[in-house]
Amino acid sequence: MAEPATTTEQPGGGRLSLGSGPGRLLVWLYGVFTVGAGSRAVYQLIAQYDRAPLSYILSAVSAVVYAVILFSLVRGGEKARRAGLVCCCLELLGVLGVGTWTLLEPSAFPDSTVWSGFGYGYLFIPVFLPVTGLLWLRRGRRAG
Repeated sequence: MAEPATTTEQPGGGRLSLGSGPGRLLVWLYGVFTVGAGSRAVYQLIAQYDRAPLSYILSAVSAVVYAVILFSLVRGGEKARRAGLVCCCLELLGVLGVGTWTLLEPSAFPDSTVWSGFGYGYLFIPVFLPVTGLLWLRRGRRAG
């Protein structure tokens, strides 16, 4: 089975790997968060939707964002890198926005989301992950 492309084109034909070295940790973390947030959201949307629909929809949105970033890191290439940068920005805005919202108006969230309290329930990894992802993906542009 062929290994997925994990590189970004550079001038002169060189390639920069996005999913190797420290990028492997990002791939692993985004993979875990994609599966975790996605499976949690699917279950809650099916079994508990009437309890806290906003929370569960936001968890589903976070899972989709994580999946796109994961795909971008694994796929590599300039278009994937740019899509990853956009999604990391959206993820950071989501974490900061939802995190602030949950602190200012906790009654809006009867159940937590992945991004509630800036990722408090997930050891604050959701607030550090997009920053790390942005730095890693920008590294690809600078090296190019």
